[in-house]
Amino acid sequence: MAGAKTHDYHILPPSPWPIIGAFSALIMAAGGIMYMHSAAHGGWVFLIGLAAVLFTMWGWWHQVIREAHAGDHTPVVQLHFRYGMILFIASEVMFFVGWFWAFFDFSLFPTAMSFVDGQVERAAEGAAAIAAQWPPKGLEVINAFEFPLLNTLILLTSGTTVTWAHHALIHGQRGGEKTGLWGLLGVGNRDGVLKGLWLTIVLGVLFTSIQAYEYAHAPFPFKGLNYGASFFMATGFHGFHVLIGTIFLIVTLIRTYKGDFTPKQHFGFEAAAWYWHFVDVVWLFLFVSIYVWGGWGAPVHAG
Repeated sequence: MAGAKTHDYHILPPSPWPIIGAFSALIMAAGGIMYMHSAAHGGWVFLIGLAAVLFTMWGWWHQVIREAHAGDHTPVVQLHFRYGMILFIASEVMFFVGWFWAFFDFSLFPTAMSFVDGQVERAAEGAAAIAAQWPPKGLEVINAFEFPLLNTLILLTSGTTVTWAHHALIHGQRGGEKTGLWGLLGVGNRDGVLKGLWLTIVLGVLFTSIQAYEYAHAPFPFKGLNYGASFFMATGFHGFHVLIGTIFLIVTLIRTYKGDFTPKQHFGFEAAAWYWHFVDVVWLFLFVSIYVWGGWGAPVHAG
């Protein structure tokens, strides 16, 4: 029969979302540049662009979910989704390589400076050999074995809970009697999927809250100091990923309540789990490299 489908691929119909997303991103970028250059209404232009990007994300992903329910996500299509997610995570790894590169460049080849009474002082030419140390002389660092270690344990625990949820989905561990606190959340006593997702989200929010507290009480600034700039860019970029990953998991939780996932078709769930594991692994490198090794031998902030 002419026009009959004889392959496992999904041929997409024309969609408005790519062009809408492109112009939305352009407006958001232009607004951000205007805001940084103190141009009039730059902030509003950025917010309009951001709202348009979020609307594009909602509309585009809603269309993808409809396609999944329609049976368009065949095993071949799902495999290619996985390839795409792997490449996306690989690109994210390259982002973090840049931040690590900057931190190690600053630390292995330190600039002759010191940090005195909250001010950066560059050493005189003759004193460069004395002042060139890492972390900069006079700087207090965050104790790696207080909040950073706690956050490490939180993220490692969250990796186990999201894995529990994933395996519960694969093995059909759903339903059960809704009693106690879990019952108030609409979770059955045998539903490892929802329990694991809820626990992972709570741990992600807890991590972000602790990191926000840590930033608020950091003994060094972001501006004017290479240690502060590289520290906040690396850990802050990771914190942004934790926030995005938490939103990813919240959307996954909502879709789980709606029954969108089955043991054989749950790429959205799997992608969220992969992203969360990526965030966990990056944090381990951050903790060891920046908090422990990067602050070794420097006085520890007592706050």
